[in-house]
Amino acid sequence: MSLLEIEDLSLSIGKAPILRDVDLRLDAGEVLGLVGESGSGKSMTALTIMQLLPHAARATGRVTFDGIDILAAPEAAMNRLRGDDIGMVFQEPMTALNPLKTIGEQVAEGIRWHRGSNRADAEREARRMLDRVGLPEAQFPLSRYPHELSGGQRQRVVIAIACALRPKLLIADEPTTALDVVLQKQILELLQGLVREDRMGLLLISHDLAVVAEMADRVAIMRAGEVLDTGETARTLSEQRHPYTRQLAMASVHVPERPAHRPHGTAPLLELRGVTRDYPLRRRSLFGPAGTFRAVDGVSFTLAAGQSKALVGRSGCGKSTLARMILALDAPTAGEIVFEGQDLARLGTAGMKAARRHMQVVFQDPYGSFDPRHRVERLVAEPLHLAEKRPGRAEQRDMVAHALHEVGLSPSDMDKYPHEFSGGQRQRLSIARAIITRPKLIVADEPVSALDVSIRAQILDLFADLNRRLGLAYLFITHDLTVARAITDEVIVMHEGRFVEEGETAVVLERPRSDAAKALVAAAPDLSRAIAQRLAEAG
Repeated sequence: MSLLEIEDLSLSIGKAPILRDVDLRLDAGEVLGLVGESGSGKSMTALTIMQLLPHAARATGRVTFDGIDILAAPEAAMNRLRGDDIGMVFQEPMTALNPLKTIGEQVAEGIRWHRGSNRADAEREARRMLDRVGLPEAQFPLSRYPHELSGGQRQRVVIAIACALRPKLLIADEPTTALDVVLQKQILELLQGLVREDRMGLLLISHDLAVVAEMADRVAIMRAGEVLDTGETARTLSEQRHPYTRQLAMASVHVPERPAHRPHGTAPLLELRGVTRDYPLRRRSLFGPAGTFRAVDGVSFTLAAGQSKALVGRSGCGKSTLARMILALDAPTAGEIVFEGQDLARLGTAGMKAARRHMQVVFQDPYGSFDPRHRVERLVAEPLHLAEKRPGRAEQRDMVAHALHEVGLSPSDMDKYPHEFSGGQRQRLSIARAIITRPKLIVADEPVSALDVSIRAQILDLFADLNRRLGLAYLFITHDLTVARAITDEVIVMHEGRFVEEGETAVVLERPRSDAAKALVAAAPDLSRAIAQRLAEAG
């Protein structure tokens, strides 16, 4: 009997069908990859196993875990299973963590609840688990709060919580989405180690076929609530017998059509000169001096009009801090940021308004960047307050309609709310909002990391098309080297606040010189390499 067996599982919420006749099985010590586009039913399958469904949900079929009928189990029995025998790593770490509790309290909480440990023993075990997921005590004491950590560090805390009690089954829902490739490799190796050591079953939900190819023994591919293809990972992904499997594989390695590298103007659009950013640290004693943390350390680079440049590096290396300074949302401690020949630090209110009109941003999480109470028309039109002359109502609607059309959406969408769109469509709305003022520079902070491979390919095509038609310059902040290869002319590798390597994207990523760049390239998942390695292991 398998550790987890799902037979003929169907799920509906109200009158809407979500899952249809899903069949899956997972043995102890096995990794099953669950792959599919957004909305395919992957996460709802996981929530059914955990019995964390909304009240209007109705599930039929059979879900058996370690001999227990999950669908018939009372809530008290599920409370004993959750966190102990079944652990789950949720996709969004900031919403999975309690902002009012320290990370030590949150990791120790499950240990105290399920094992009855005293506070000291629970905190000692929590410390051991946090050390194991790469959060050493010297830098990350138990007294830290979630808001004091980067996105990747918060995700490691969530993994520590899920793995603290060594569960029999771990459900990992996009566990490495927020992590850089080096940390991703470390976390995946950690999960593999737990599978080997504890004979734990791992249900790995991911849209990254390369990650699944490296990790999973078997794979199940879902679409619209159904399992379309399943089997041994390397054989399923290499033979691609189902058309949808072939479609996902092609999207994973998709490279947008871009114009040949063209000479850029002599005067740079953006120039950074020795930019440094220090942050004060807490005082260690009442009368002792306050220390500082240097997040960005004397960096310089130029970006020409129409050029696309990637800024890559590990989580916490200073990429997002630098982006905030470029957007004038934070001020450098030292150095100059010159945009269109003007030092941003010396601009007055009118000058800064004009500068902001010509630079826009696309955030990683499109849903979090929108006010859910407002319609699309108002959200996309937000940057128009920067215009020299504020457009009237009719003109504003025309501008919003045109921006939506340029990103592949319909003008009729302007009367909808953000929750009525898929993740990829919301990211298109973010891009429409960014281009409505006709900027010269767009800073894109991890713009496709949360998107599945098919939507990611569409968004990258859109970025390339806008670059070609509107002559936009891009600064892509990313930990995904696949994105850097696909969409940028040049790449900068950042490590511990400094630039350690810079040059043409293909040259840097194919022949890295610095240790930091070599580590990124070596850790980056590669679908073809992973499949070839698994096929070789299988003989």
